[in-house]
Amino acid sequence: MDKKRAIFDKIAYTSFYAGIIIEVLLVIIDKSALTNPVEGQIFRLTFLLFLIKACLTEYTPKEYFIIFLFAVLGAASYFATGRNEALRLIIMVAACKNTDMKRCMKLIFYMTLIGCVCIVLLSLTGICGTVSLTQEYGRGGIETRYVLGMGHPNALHCMVWALILLGLYLYGEQMKWYSFIFLLFINYFFFKLTNSKTSFLVTCFTIVLAVFLVYVKSGAFKRLCVLAGYLAVILSVGISVLIAANAYRVYDYVWNADRTKKTMLFVKLNEIFNGRIRILVENDGFEGTIGTWSLFSRPENNYFFDMGWVRLFYWFGIIPASIFLLALLCLMIYCYKKNVYMASLVIISTSVYSIIEAHVFSDYLARNYVFFLFGIYWWQMLSVREKDKVKGMDERR
Repeated sequence: MDKKRAIFDKIAYTSFYAGIIIEVLLVIIDKSALTNPVEGQIFRLTFLLFLIKACLTEYTPKEYFIIFLFAVLGAASYFATGRNEALRLIIMVAACKNTDMKRCMKLIFYMTLIGCVCIVLLSLTGICGTVSLTQEYGRGGIETRYVLGMGHPNALHCMVWALILLGLYLYGEQMKWYSFIFLLFINYFFFKLTNSKTSFLVTCFTIVLAVFLVYVKSGAFKRLCVLAGYLAVILSVGISVLIAANAYRVYDYVWNADRTKKTMLFVKLNEIFNGRIRILVENDGFEGTIGTWSLFSRPENNYFFDMGWVRLFYWFGIIPASIFLLALLCLMIYCYKKNVYMASLVIISTSVYSIIEAHVFSDYLARNYVFFLFGIYWWQMLSVREKDKVKGMDERR
């Protein structure tokens, strides 16, 4: 039996890591100048690989029940929208149980880093991809900004943010002070190349918050920083919903001469967001605005725009998005109680970034590192609640 179990374990973990490697490669290909004509079929393959791992993993009855409930939600989302991301995510997260996820995330980090370096080198040598783009970027003039093979300057600096964030999660607590200075220099260097203000500011915020969480000795101060960050998470979702509900005001400002205070507020916000709100009303159906949201979305909701939280509700529907946010809240509470500061950092930075950018809410699971935090902690959260329940019963006795 032990030999048979060892064979099953080998199949399970080989399948899981094969799925992770393919998902990361899909992210790298998407960021490059290459095209992938069989992307949909590859997504089905990774789903199958994660499903194999999940089927060969032992779960408690409670865990089976939770997986079943979320799988039903994922299936409902798939049949309503034709998008399989939710179902793929649920199976991937379930498959993470009993896996060395730190090792897995190190694999993701180094594969992504090497992939990005290869894209940059290929562009600089003229083999594949452009080095820079000279065009109008919505700022009132022609600019030359560097893309280094990634198609857009924002995409380049976005990957800088992603790699720094994942690096801080994996190694931040062991880093020396000069390492944080080096990261700030890297961030500034790429800002001079890309002029991507959003990624630059969010990355600065992430690094400074990491310094507080690592070097300040006071546990109370660290918890205060995390709570302030969690407030930023809640505000990021709230602001995004308000934008989706009031984006039409930018349209009314231009076409109906609306100059009310509320309209002028969102016009100013649109300027701060570099025209991202305007994009929601630059189409016939005002796609992405709250009027196009529905309980489980629909296949027609496939318009691409920035602002990740808005995209989450628009692409997947109010019910799936709300359940995701509820699960995120549970994860935040767990990380706060367990003082898992670097995990909290990932949640906070990703959430703030998603107000303006939609990098993490896409077809690619390996873009969003919060998904892997769910993989690490979901079953531990359930076991902790069960232990707390038993402890409470013992105390009453």
